[in-house]
Amino acid sequence: MPWFYLLIAGALEVVWAYSMKQSHGFTRLVPTLITLVTMLGSFWLLSVAMRSIPLGTAYTIWTGIGAIGAFLVGIVFLAEPVNAMRVVAAILIVSGLVLMKVSST
Repeated sequence: MPWFYLLIAGALEVVWAYSMKQSHGFTRLVPTLITLVTMLGSFWLLSVAMRSIPLGTAYTIWTGIGAIGAFLVGIVFLAEPVNAMRVVAAILIVSGLVLMKVSST
């Protein structure tokens, strides 16, 4: 169950990052509220997952999910550029996440 909580926490991190972008510096109410609620949910689920998953593993995977998720959301919904260097960077992040998961007890 802790890994499920960590996965959901990471997904919520993607949501709050996207809604923060949509808030235009917290000047738009609805995206600002979505940012705050999903941020709290993400942090809370991360803290629950950390009861069983080591700090380094949990935090690395949480931020990695957020980074890759934000990268994909940026490409799909915000028309951010896709180039070889960015794709290689994303592959390296995913590789690091897999290694962190495999190496955790």
